Amino acid sequence: MTDETPSPLARRTTCVYFFVFIAIGMSGGLLGPALPHLAAMTGSTMGQIAVLFTARALGNILGSVASGLLADRLPGHRVLIGMLLLLVAGLAGVPFSQPLMVLTAAVFLLGFAEVSINTVTNTLLLMLHGVRSPPWISALHFFFGLGSMLVPLVLVGVLTLSGQALGTFWLVALFSLLLVVPLARLPGPPPAQGRMAGRDDAPPPDRRRLGLFLGLFALYVGTEVTFAGWITAYATLEGLASGEAALLVTLFWLTLSAGRLLAIPLLRRLTPWMVLRLCLGLGLLTTLGMQLGWLPLSAVALLFGLACSAIFPTLFGLGSQVMTMRGRTTGLVFLAAGSGAMAVPTLAGPLLEWAGTGAFPLLLLLLVALMIAGLVALRRHVRRGLASPAAGDQARHRQPGKELP
Repeated sequence: MTDETPSPLARRTTCVYFFVFIAIGMSGGLLGPALPHLAAMTGSTMGQIAVLFTARALGNILGSVASGLLADRLPGHRVLIGMLLLLVAGLAGVPFSQPLMVLTAAVFLLGFAEVSINTVTNTLLLMLHGVRSPPWISALHFFFGLGSMLVPLVLVGVLTLSGQALGTFWLVALFSLLLVVPLARLPGPPPAQGRMAGRDDAPPPDRRRLGLFLGLFALYVGTEVTFAGWITAYATLEGLASGEAALLVTLFWLTLSAGRLLAIPLLRRLTPWMVLRLCLGLGLLTTLGMQLGWLPLSAVALLFGLACSAIFPTLFGLGSQVMTMRGRTTGLVFLAAGSGAMAVPTLAGPLLEWAGTGAFPLLLLLLVALMIAGLVALRRHVRRGLASPAAGDQARHRQPGKELP
């Protein structure tokens, strides 16, 4: 859809997608708070139970590839319903998975279903809103963060009422199952292959452009996970009290979620390129302030969360303007994101051990600088593509106001 104002059907469909993202946000955010209860259920040590994170990551990698291919060949809502049912099965089965091996298989299934739902829903939202999708994608990812923030409160409530925190998995499963009904009643966009057929203005395949995009996604997600996963340990090593150090992660996620709300009106007034420059500029200033000791860690967490907030959804929306974003492409995006989430944070531990705490701000600064360099390279490559004769006819098809700045 390319109209300024989406149709009522598109709005209803988008609202259902928002609830779907609350569901996978709750599912994704549940593993961490429930980890001690899962360790007690299986009789595992914290070292042994850590295998669940590897299982989820492997599920993410396989799911990102499989769901992207399915989204190109089957009606999107059918794929989404199937993955929601897999998610429900995984969530409902966790409290019964007392052997650690069985629990590992259930968490692998959750990882597969979560990233598949993420991939397919982002693809469907691009189909619904076309080049005007960036504000909608930012809103979509806000609801993911909302689900992640809500689920610890739900777990505490269930634990208070029943004394058994694992019942939270059943509540999230029930919420996810209820979403199948509206999805089954709504007509989804057609498969991406049929939608792209016959388009004269569809961007030609460009492996270098796709590679730059995938590299940026891997760097960003790796940076986000590295900061969220290591800032508490870094602050503790710097001498901050454990309670204050743990609060830094909360501050980071708070401004990251708030920033995605702020990005919705911002993306209606500025191009995605401008928003990305603002985010990366703030990230660069924040990491420099952290490295030089100009900012307290609480301010670093708040500002870095704000800097990170709009990068993923804005970059994803930008892809729909300069590339043909099929389900396979979206799957590759989440494959790159998952790879970055696995690879980049592993650097922080050895660096902290080998070079001391001063290496952590330098690592963050390097990651932000690499993202800036990647964005500059992507910008130049897109400009060269638009300047070529083959792109001249496509430029005439672009909507007013959507030209590159």
